[in-house]
Amino acid sequence: MKQRLDPTELHFDDDGLIPAIIQDAISKEVLTLAYMNETSLAKTLETGETWFWSRSRQELWHKGATSGHTQQVVEIRPDCDQDALLIRVQPQGPACHSGEYSCFQGADEVDSPDRYAILNTLERVIADRDSRRPQNSYTSYLFDEGVDKILKKVGEEAAEVIIAAKNESHQELAWEASDLLFHLMVLFRQQHLPLDRVLSELQGRQGAH
Repeated sequence: MKQRLDPTELHFDDDGLIPAIIQDAISKEVLTLAYMNETSLAKTLETGETWFWSRSRQELWHKGATSGHTQQVVEIRPDCDQDALLIRVQPQGPACHSGEYSCFQGADEVDSPDRYAILNTLERVIADRDSRRPQNSYTSYLFDEGVDKILKKVGEEAAEVIIAAKNESHQELAWEASDLLFHLMVLFRQQHLPLDRVLSELQGRQGAH
């Protein structure tokens, strides 16, 4: 866990609370907004899993204590005013009490001028399937089968891309390349490798090709 804060420098409100934005460390999706007090923050730092203060129940609660959907903390950092926290996690299931991956739904429906926005959407969908594991989902099936099955599919799709290119068919190549990209992104999720890390690597190679 990366800890980029000094708890003694944080500014809690009059009720002794500080807002905490919980973000999936891999997909970068915002999962929920919760509140911490000094005790829940200390328990989060001690256990490496998120603990919060329930304003409605007036008690500490360990995320996933009853559901099993815990959140493993990757990094905690305060904002510039030291009065809010960003907590990046690896979720072990849905974040929302409704069973949804995130408490904020519909983000993928917003139009974006980014020609690569589909990759962000796909990363969110794959993260959702990994988190919730809905039945009759092919992506859930891949995660349930594990890395060997995912690697087999990556290999098969790579071979299909080669065949499509040899056939000089743009339609076939686009189809097979899409399958390969999808399975690669499933592999990234299974390996806890953010797409941003891959894009950063490509960016770092600028001028070296």
